[in-house]
Amino acid sequence: MVFSSSLFLCFFLPVFFGIYFIAEKKYKNIILVVGSCIFYAWGAPKFIFVILGTTLLDYFLVKKMHQIEQKKKRLIFLLCSISVNLGLLFYFKYSNFFIDNVSALLGSLNKGPIKWTELILPIGISFYTFETLTYVIDVYRRIHKPLDNFKDYLLYIILFPKLIAGPIIRYHEIADQITDRSSRDTIDYKLTGFYRFCIGLGKKVLIANTLATLANQVYGSEGVTGIPPEQITMFTAWIGAFAYTFQLYFDFSGYSDMALGLGKMLGFKFPENFNNPYVSGSITEFWRRWHITLGNWMRNYLYIPLGGNKVNSKMRLYFNLWLVFILSGLWHGAAWSFILWGVWHGMFLVLERIFLGKILERLPKFVQISYTFLLVTIGWVMFRVENVSSGFLYIKAMFIKSSALQCIEISSEHWFTLAIAVFFAFFCVFEKGRNIQSKVFSDVMGIKLSGIMAIVSILLFVLSLSYITASGFNPFIYFRF
Repeated sequence: MVFSSSLFLCFFLPVFFGIYFIAEKKYKNIILVVGSCIFYAWGAPKFIFVILGTTLLDYFLVKKMHQIEQKKKRLIFLLCSISVNLGLLFYFKYSNFFIDNVSALLGSLNKGPIKWTELILPIGISFYTFETLTYVIDVYRRIHKPLDNFKDYLLYIILFPKLIAGPIIRYHEIADQITDRSSRDTIDYKLTGFYRFCIGLGKKVLIANTLATLANQVYGSEGVTGIPPEQITMFTAWIGAFAYTFQLYFDFSGYSDMALGLGKMLGFKFPENFNNPYVSGSITEFWRRWHITLGNWMRNYLYIPLGGNKVNSKMRLYFNLWLVFILSGLWHGAAWSFILWGVWHGMFLVLERIFLGKILERLPKFVQISYTFLLVTIGWVMFRVENVSSGFLYIKAMFIKSSALQCIEISSEHWFTLAIAVFFAFFCVFEKGRNIQSKVFSDVMGIKLSGIMAIVSILLFVLSLSYITASGFNPFIYFRF
């Protein structure tokens, strides 16, 4: 089940919140756990037992670890928990990739391929694995004590607003909210959550889904034949790249807005996950604005333990940066195209550290933004394609004119949606835009603004639901994660 489906919007959402809001305070977490289990099990009934089993094991491992004073013994429990969670992630997400590459290597040596059963990837496994790791690591570091009962820990892991697509919430950021959300149990806070949810729904359905149909004409998808990269015109190659660049942003940020909105309706305050990334003046700034919670996770649980900025040599610093982004690419998907995407971003992060950042600082803001957007767009092409060779050919077609014959016809709906996407993606370049956004996303609103937001939110909800019902086209990007 996904947020942008008629099943969720018309049935799960009203039934769940109807029960949740009328229940006594002592039953709310139980209702939330049961609702979250139903939400996940609806689309993946077999894998719900994987989450429940690993969650139960982790709960007891961490509780025992917290009771031990000797650091070495605590380390054993830490490693045990990390091994179980990363082992499951590797088994489900990366074993097929590993076996396929080993088989290809054996084939080049005239050896037989390795036989292996193709595994289905549990939806959201990367997200809840990272949150499980933050729990055990935060408790190990004595940043926060473990939760007192299994029900509360299960709620932290399986909380449905952020279960399958983030944001990735570190344990200490939400630990106290699990047991007490009374300070945010207000009508105003719930209303602003509903407004945020509807804005995200509109971004996902009305913008991202429309642009997805355009991107699919170029790159192809299930049931849609794309244009072979050898036959694509330069114009079409750029249109496909731009369509996917904006589709991905409005899909992912829209889903994050929906998650934050649902969280607010339940009394939670989740960390922001996007901050207008396409207005960035460098790749370094882009990664402070794009998928913020993943960046924070990588920094706190990987980059800093590797030494962070406090290493003895510049070479080690650059190696750490590049390694983090290579692993970030691998986190997104088990394919060489994702790894190369990580290499691409890591390379420019290192170059900006060495000399490029100082050059960018002297250039006009428009040039900085254009530079960053161009690099990000090129990177998204590799992120989108199924294999590396196709990715290079699509990128080549963007810059080298050929005698290719195939070009797509762009409808007026696509042109209009692209224009809307460009407007809102760069809306916050200007101070006026930033001020409007801060008011729209505020936790506290005046009566006049709240009334306007109520009308806009209901309109977005109705339009989005109508689009979903009429088209039946509702892609879910996060199945790879």
